[in-house]
Amino acid sequence: MIQVYTGNGKGKTTAAFGLAIRSLGAGKKVYIAQFAKGRRCSELIALNRFDGIRIELFGGKAFIKKRPTKGDIASARAGLEKVKRIIAGGNCDLIILDEINIALKLGLLPVKEVLAVIKKAPGTMEIVLTGRYAPKKIIEAADLVSEIKEIKHYYHKGTKARRGIEF
Repeated sequence: MIQVYTGNGKGKTTAAFGLAIRSLGAGKKVYIAQFAKGRRCSELIALNRFDGIRIELFGGKAFIKKRPTKGDIASARAGLEKVKRIIAGGNCDLIILDEINIALKLGLLPVKEVLAVIKKAPGTMEIVLTGRYAPKKIIEAADLVSEIKEIKHYYHKGTKARRGIEF
């Protein structure tokens, strides 16, 4: 099954990581690839305390705010190659591609290639793609799509990202 968590609201990664905790609680194996992120956030520290989970980052120190560099593209490609191997290995129950939609929007990876990879997953494997700007073709391929919509956000009042809340 393919799930997509998208939209401009806060909580897409949090929702996916909640699913990871649920899966771990059921004795399942989880793999998380974070695209366009390279900073170890508090949720990663917490999840690493569990057995049955592997987390890898395929991005720079923060979200990309300028044109992607060759290094950004190489990191994203390495992440997709790793996901291919994890899927082919077949010994993982849940794969989360965190912020992959951002990577697609920024042109770090072609949508067609990502679709080809995730469609090879066996029916027993759950694949979750997160991030704003989910491409239409990703949404069409998904079995479940949740849009998280911002109604109000304290960021607009000048509140900075806080450790343990935003990262």
